[in-house]
Amino acid sequence: MKKFLVLIIICLFLCSCAMSEQVSKNVTTDSKFGQSTKLTLSMVGDAIIYSSIYKDALDEGKYDFCKMIESIKPIAESSDLLYYNQESIIGGDNLGFYGFPKFNTPANFAKTMISYGFNLVSRANEHALDQGEKGLLNSCNFWNKYSEVTTGGSFCTSDEQESLKIFTKNGFKIAFLNYTDVPWEETLPKEYYLNVYSEDRAKEDLDKIADETDLKIVAIHWGEEGSNEPTERQKGIAKFLAEVGVDVIIGTHPSVIQPVEMIGNTIVFYSLGNFLSGQDKGDDYNKRIGLLGQIDFIKVEYGSEKKVVLDKLYGELLFIDSKDGRDYRVIPFSDMDDSILKGFKDKKIKYESVVKKYISNIEMR
Repeated sequence: MKKFLVLIIICLFLCSCAMSEQVSKNVTTDSKFGQSTKLTLSMVGDAIIYSSIYKDALDEGKYDFCKMIESIKPIAESSDLLYYNQESIIGGDNLGFYGFPKFNTPANFAKTMISYGFNLVSRANEHALDQGEKGLLNSCNFWNKYSEVTTGGSFCTSDEQESLKIFTKNGFKIAFLNYTDVPWEETLPKEYYLNVYSEDRAKEDLDKIADETDLKIVAIHWGEEGSNEPTERQKGIAKFLAEVGVDVIIGTHPSVIQPVEMIGNTIVFYSLGNFLSGQDKGDDYNKRIGLLGQIDFIKVEYGSEKKVVLDKLYGELLFIDSKDGRDYRVIPFSDMDDSILKGFKDKKIKYESVVKKYISNIEMR
């Protein structure tokens, strides 16, 4: 049986294009190869909502962020899982709204992201306590109201922290874990407020779910702000997580794009950069160009045997457009022209080379 399953997987790799056409979204197909199911995971980076952004969203007394992110709707519609990092806390509208350095973001922003299909959200970062314990607890309670969204990294209780996130999508059993490795300058009022990374903690969590899941996803806040190169510590953490069985590592915090890498069978996005942010205005585009990553997985089952394989890997650059701190829009480079970003073709070449520094078989759109 196992030898036959290996032959099935080899056939999948050799015929991945044909399989992608045959296995449509949310459909399980029977064939001589057994059952095969497809899952598409898409991901973008940091949403860190500066005051200029929420002021731009204010319209007749309400915050409307739809126009800023409407260009990603086609991506959302083609994805089963859609991830982003909520960097600025949804700390409760009753506390008032603030930008840098102590953020508090209108709840309508997160509601808009949810309405566009984002269903995987990380919250472990250095801004989790920007509005104190009250803001953190408000944030936990807000996200707990949305059962269709899986979040991680910050918790109201120790029981919540210990209850690891495992869910089913398209027949895949998926675990989502979230940590921060960014140095924490303050003592946490309660340890469970934030998942601070350590090898012991990660291994303990992963050991608990080792036999329960088809796909293990770890989102981690790490690295050096503004650097397009992963640090040695990032590389070391990625190697460790790959060794203990993580399938996908999603990196955030640097606010800029870093390379993608395969470590064994583990795909690592060292940093997706910013998705929506008020950083870097003018001619400095490093924090205004982010990465959309997309992975197609196929799960093959034959009798009691099963295997998950990475079928296809895509990427696309995103640009945060604005004019004098107004009219914010996230624009995919596939919709780009020189009237939006002068010299965009050169920037596309530059940042795609960053993405592909360690890997060649990622298809950039």
